[in-house]
Amino acid sequence: MQRKSNILKPYTKTKNGIAMLIAIAFLLITAVLMAIMVNMTAQTTKRTADMYLQEQAHLLAKSATEFALLAVSARDRDIDGCINTINIAGPSGNFDINTTIRYIGLSALGGTCAGTGSFINTIVTPESNGTIL
Repeated sequence: MQRKSNILKPYTKTKNGIAMLIAIAFLLITAVLMAIMVNMTAQTTKRTADMYLQEQAHLLAKSATEFALLAVSARDRDIDGCINTINIAGPSGNFDINTTIRYIGLSALGGTCAGTGSFINTIVTPESNGTIL
């Protein structure tokens, strides 16, 4: 023999919509959390890309400075004249590197650079002769 009585039978009419409300609340909470996660992911991606470009710019600036020093030291100024500017495009085309070269020294020792606008002869000590900025 089976018993067919239900203890909660008198309350079944008031309990019909509670499961639906809990499901909707769960979906809303999940949707809000997903929106926050997508927003944080977008911000992190943007920040990472900006950091990459900034680091690339710093490294390219250092490389351009070293290249300018190499170009000045490898050039025979009596034959080829002085280098005043060096323009380099970045490898990916994102950066344009413009280097302006100024020579510091005594005008008697300046050679062909003494007559150009890139030569500075107002130095205090002879030890500074031949300095490049």
